[in-house]
Amino acid sequence: MTDAARVPYPLHLDLAGRRVLVAGGGPVAARRAADLVAAGADVHVVAPALCEDLRDLLAQLTWHEREAVAGDVEGTWLVHTATGDPATDGALAAAAEERRTWCVRADDATASAAWTPAVVHRDGPAGPVTVSVSAGRDPRRARGLKEALARWLDAGGAPLRRERVPGHPGRVTLVGGGPGEVDLMTLRGRRRLAEADLVVVDRLAPTGVLGELGEGVEVVDVGKTPGHHPVPQEEINRLLVEAARTGRHVVRLKGGDGYVLGRGGEEVLACRAAGVEVEVVPGVTSAFAVPAAAGIPVTHRGVSRSVTVVDGHGDLDGAALARLGGTLVVLMGVSTLPAIAEALLANGKDPATPVALVEAGWTPQQRTTTAPLSEVVRVARDAGVRAPAVVVVGGVVDLAGALTGAVPAADRERGRRRRGPARWAPTVA
Repeated sequence: MTDAARVPYPLHLDLAGRRVLVAGGGPVAARRAADLVAAGADVHVVAPALCEDLRDLLAQLTWHEREAVAGDVEGTWLVHTATGDPATDGALAAAAEERRTWCVRADDATASAAWTPAVVHRDGPAGPVTVSVSAGRDPRRARGLKEALARWLDAGGAPLRRERVPGHPGRVTLVGGGPGEVDLMTLRGRRRLAEADLVVVDRLAPTGVLGELGEGVEVVDVGKTPGHHPVPQEEINRLLVEAARTGRHVVRLKGGDGYVLGRGGEEVLACRAAGVEVEVVPGVTSAFAVPAAAGIPVTHRGVSRSVTVVDGHGDLDGAALARLGGTLVVLMGVSTLPAIAEALLANGKDPATPVALVEAGWTPQQRTTTAPLSEVVRVARDAGVRAPAVVVVGGVVDLAGALTGAVPAADRERGRRRRGPARWAPTVA
């Protein structure tokens, strides 16, 4: 068989506790030594001097302060040569060959008996994943492939789900899905979805990502709408715990951030009380992201230095909120907008204070309605504003027209024409 026809035999080695020789004290030797230390090998570095990166590893390896010689190969399972001297590397490789020990030569891949691949390693609840890439002894090509594979893994596109093993403990991951667009989810959130056996999803979660789930992944919709909660929170808590106890990895997918008026804390406490392992993956909260989609920053120098986020269905302290000098953001406040506006006005809030209602943020149906506080209830009623919407109260609303270029990515990508920027005066955009 010709050299061109031969394909290297890929192999992952368990080097834990096994003696490995690294000849050389420079940056290449440091990279090899760091990987070997991480693999648990008994690393012996032979070099008259060490670079700074190798010195940082001294507590985890053995340093022989001298030039490497052929005898250093004795008793080793693997040899890495990186002395910078071809004659020394060649002599060490020959000694390794004589002793039937694999040797990786950093100076000459064509003369080497083994090669180190470009490696992608990711840890996760489903267990570690390691991908090794070889590209015909072309390190730049291998690095490019490695980076592409890393992006694929990080974006949740790879089939990372682990087959359930009897007796294997289950777990719950609470994933904040962001304000609606799938590409506004975090990379970790996408990876956890790729590892899931069961996904428990809310109505406002980025449901478009569910089409990427692997075959056999179960999806349970527990979404709530205003005044209609078909699955009570206690039942959701029970579902998460019982599913995890069967050994499944359960992903609780929420809109926004689960810890911002999303009852994520209640679900975590329920899991921990039941002895179920739980992880929290934060998301981009709609309290900040939805105003941004309408060109409204919740803080802005010279306009607002603070922001308060409240639940529109909760008991609001109108006097305290009216005294706020910053921005007020109300989630779930469409149905209670009349009571909110009345409470603010009754406690001295300026009737001219700008208010914006941003419906369906970061979706094709996004719409922004603005009005002074004194008129916002009428304007919202006439415009037919509906949930889900985020209510923004404060001077930052005036900036929407100036920052109208901050439109959702979906608008830019699909070339849609928005119905106009938010302008100061009662408007629907």
